[in-house]
Amino acid sequence: MTGDTGKNSLAPDWYAGGIEHVWLPYAQMKTVSPPLPVVRTQGSRIQLADGRELIDGIASWWTACHGYNQSHIRQAVERQLRDMPHVMFGGLAHEPAITLARRLASLLPGDLTRVFFSDSGSVAVEVAMKMAVQTWINRGLRGRRQFVAFKGGYHGDTTGAMAVSDTEDGMHALFAGLLPQHYIVDLPDSEEHAAALDNFLGTHADGIAGIIVEPLVQGAGGMKFHEPAVLKRLRAAADKYDLLLIFDEIFTGFGRTGTIFACEAAGVTPDIVTLSRALTGGTLGLAATVATRKVFETFWSDDPAKALMHGPSYMANALACAAANASLDLFEREPRLQQVAAISSALLRDLEPCRNLRGVKDVRVKGAIGVVEMERIGDLNRLRARFVEEGVFVRPFGNVIYLTPAFTIDDTDLTRLTRAVAKLVGEGIG
Repeated sequence: MTGDTGKNSLAPDWYAGGIEHVWLPYAQMKTVSPPLPVVRTQGSRIQLADGRELIDGIASWWTACHGYNQSHIRQAVERQLRDMPHVMFGGLAHEPAITLARRLASLLPGDLTRVFFSDSGSVAVEVAMKMAVQTWINRGLRGRRQFVAFKGGYHGDTTGAMAVSDTEDGMHALFAGLLPQHYIVDLPDSEEHAAALDNFLGTHADGIAGIIVEPLVQGAGGMKFHEPAVLKRLRAAADKYDLLLIFDEIFTGFGRTGTIFACEAAGVTPDIVTLSRALTGGTLGLAATVATRKVFETFWSDDPAKALMHGPSYMANALACAAANASLDLFEREPRLQQVAAISSALLRDLEPCRNLRGVKDVRVKGAIGVVEMERIGDLNRLRARFVEEGVFVRPFGNVIYLTPAFTIDDTDLTRLTRAVAKLVGEGIG
């Protein structure tokens, strides 16, 4: 790694003695800047080992929607830790998981009523794909094994999830030869693309198990937005050609786009939805794949071969489920969606002037997501370091600078974030 942070006398012993054994995510280890040693988090603040404090602009990949170290969630986890940190979910069950499943089913639209728990977003997508393919197998149609996904899409880093991500322009292009082949097409975001999708499905539907999409926002593919009408077109197409529709709400779920779930904006119910990220309020890993009653009933049988054969070791972890229930309490008790609306207005007001700056390709805001898309960013390491020098933690990728702050961020901290973005864009950094 570049720099000398690992040998810095200010670095704590645990960092200096162990950083050489860590393999970092999404990073070229030879050239990446050393990670910043963190000793404490609170609200929207990250405290570093050297005493500096940063305002977090991305809420740890948008997981910490209520801010860090939220007392209600922390207390729920502490209580659960005393009683039962974990017990296997095969043949056993516990109150936090059963309660969480009921609450998720009551929040989701339509008859999305059966919740399968796992421990990461990628695995939730894998489970959704298995559900979709086996739905057709259980109905006696073994030829439906492929999926339709979309250019600019991203669904995770495991093999199945990579296969329905955009492998041509996305981060997983290296693995194109390894992955199962699915159909990656244009989103039906125009009449022309909608007609092209209809023509495509008319030819290939007999071999397709389902359609998978990130509703409203394609996150890791470049923070690209689309209108609710796209989701309505996909629902209509899935119904016309008798396909399952999967919404990957791992990024968009739990208020990020302005409603609890992005699908609400279109009044559309998918057949399967995946959830994670903000599910536990940024505390513990947990994910869920939720299916409609119609999908579940294809597995309901006296035949053991028709069962869904999947079961993560830490499935429905009691600590994580307790955290998720506490997070849902906060959505019920506190004005989270009003806070998202206020953040949205502030992001639009403060980032829109960037549109007139040199090198800016686009500025866009949806819910608590603010994006400044550049024509190019030449040196991501340098740009990320400059944000730290400004007292904020922002992690641009590709040609995108984005903000996804905690919903509880105060006006002063949010203004510092947007000013840092405007300042560095104005300086032409990167």
